[in-house]
Amino acid sequence: MAMFGLIVSGRLVQTEFQQISETQFLTTILDVDNINHIVLFLTGAVPFPEGLGGQVYFSWPDPTAPPNWQPLGFVSNQKPSAIFKISTLKKLHEMEGFTNVSTFGQQAICHNAQIGISIEQLNNMQDTQQTTNNNYVTFAQKMLQNFMNYTLSYSVSQSQMMANPSATYVPLSTVQNWYTNFERRLTQNPNFWKT
Repeated sequence: MAMFGLIVSGRLVQTEFQQISETQFLTTILDVDNINHIVLFLTGAVPFPEGLGGQVYFSWPDPTAPPNWQPLGFVSNQKPSAIFKISTLKKLHEMEGFTNVSTFGQQAICHNAQIGISIEQLNNMQDTQQTTNNNYVTFAQKMLQNFMNYTLSYSVSQSQMMANPSATYVPLSTVQNWYTNFERRLTQNPNFWKT
């Protein structure tokens, strides 16, 4: 009986997960280049034991290296399905300073994407998407504050302005309005800037 199912848009449901160890499962997704999202779900045939869940990892294909696992999030009996955006994940050669998480067996170099599931304690699970969103929001807010502080450091009143025909002036209220709108949109959807 299959414990996990995987949906890739336009394809049949995939339930063939290979058990690598007592706590690790693996499946391969073919022709992954044009895939944007995947859905991972519990089939309901076999629930997780009490207090456990499945941390989900993704390995993007790289023809010159073994799999490098990136955490996506998790599924559990209380959260039996999850949608993961994979189109924005960086390929191995674009990643700097990323440490390898546990490998799901010793495979040769893989040209297809792989999904690994590691059964772990629920209190050790992390929702990677939420953490990433929080990091985006924090970065954007700090960047906006820095930009506003920098802009304000050059502000002068109209009486202090000197005529300069080669300079372009933007009212500070326009910059403030942009700042307010950007921060509002970021609060509503931390990923709005990706579209």
